[in-house]
Amino acid sequence: MINLLQLDLASLRLLVLAAKTENLTQAANSAHMTVSAASKRLAELERVTHCTLFTRVPRGLQLTPAGRGLAEHARTLLDVAQQMAHDANDYAKGVRGHVRLFANTSAVIQFLPADLASFLAANPHVRIELEEALSDRTIHAVENGEAEIGIFADNVPAPGLHMQPYRRDRLVVLVPQTHALAQRSSVTLADTLDFDYVALNQGSSLLRRINDAAAGTGKHLKVRIQVSSFDGICRMIEAGLGIGILPLGSVHPELLASKLRAIPLEGEWASRTLYVGVADATRLSPEAANLYRYLSNLEVAPE
Repeated sequence: MINLLQLDLASLRLLVLAAKTENLTQAANSAHMTVSAASKRLAELERVTHCTLFTRVPRGLQLTPAGRGLAEHARTLLDVAQQMAHDANDYAKGVRGHVRLFANTSAVIQFLPADLASFLAANPHVRIELEEALSDRTIHAVENGEAEIGIFADNVPAPGLHMQPYRRDRLVVLVPQTHALAQRSSVTLADTLDFDYVALNQGSSLLRRINDAAAGTGKHLKVRIQVSSFDGICRMIEAGLGIGILPLGSVHPELLASKLRAIPLEGEWASRTLYVGVADATRLSPEAANLYRYLSNLEVAPE
């Protein structure tokens, strides 16, 4: 049986470096050790684990299956230790708690910068770990405990969550200023479906919403190119590769002033509500409960 107390972080880090470089000299240099000291540490690690971790080859080191598996575990342990160090540093500085928040791109770009700045100004001893994710992924993260709070679009089912309205946004059609639709004061989705589209990648709640609305007209979206970000959509439209649909608040004002035109979309489907949700409001940490109340009670902007 392996005695875990015989494993030290420096040796685990050296194992990870050696696995990455497959070269003892490079691993030793990265770990700020002499080659002889690094060799002794790896030999001791093999003795403690009762495993051969590497085989020596003419060009360096080659991982054995055991070495590959233990290096992966070592990475995980080092990540946990690093997070422990960060948390200890925060507590030493007076941080009382951490909140893990997942949010979709619309929330991250349009609303959360100002909302979280206001919250943290009033709660300086809280640290928020924010991860941008698709709405489906956000809901799953809250359901499985990976996140305490999630913000997601209204067209993604979240039956297992307690949720409240967070913010509303309005979708617009983005076109180059020289486009045939550029002078329209508003358009229906049907007006746009004969043109090529720049869209988000599959899995996006926004693309799902647009596709559902298009199906209601009896037509389909003519997607010419798909990208992974709102900014990517704007740049592709600017280059003349198609038109697109985004929340108005996500478009940089300088683009609207010089290169793109935002045309309001007619129809209720173009008004979205973003929701903030938790798995169980009664089991949140005090800091997470405070943030959830704050986000739930912000004024929901009118359509």
